[in-house]
Amino acid sequence: MYDPAEIAPDLGTVSSVDDVDLSLSSELRDALSEARSFLTFFEWGNITSEFLGAHFDGIFSIFLFGIEPGRDDVDHWVWVFVGDIPPAYITCEDAKSPYEALDGYIGAMEEWVQAARDGASVADMIPVNVPATPEYAAALESRLKFLDEEILPLLK
Repeated sequence: MYDPAEIAPDLGTVSSVDDVDLSLSSELRDALSEARSFLTFFEWGNITSEFLGAHFDGIFSIFLFGIEPGRDDVDHWVWVFVGDIPPAYITCEDAKSPYEALDGYIGAMEEWVQAARDGASVADMIPVNVPATPEYAAALESRLKFLDEEILPLLK
């Protein structure tokens, strides 16, 4: 088992939200608000810092949040994904950069797609906010393919 306090992202790959001109994009402001709401739902602790990993208008945003954990088992850093994709979080254990975080998101969602397509249980997989049906799996699969082929290379 790993110690969440020892896991840290590469802060050279993100921009502090304080340094981002949020007035340029209402969609980016809305995405940040959605990401904050998504994260605070889990009641893991207090948000201490906010970073923008990537933002693609009309597609999705990746944010990195620093957390002052309320419990020992809570990570100090969490990536949050919002937009025209299922919202989700990824810890920094295996994702130090936006590229690695998106790659991990795509991989976890592809596992969900396969299970949903096969009619298998998704109970122990990344939570997705739609029923695990072949129809939803197909819709998500097309988004994941786009992210993998068109967006992920831009983050490398």
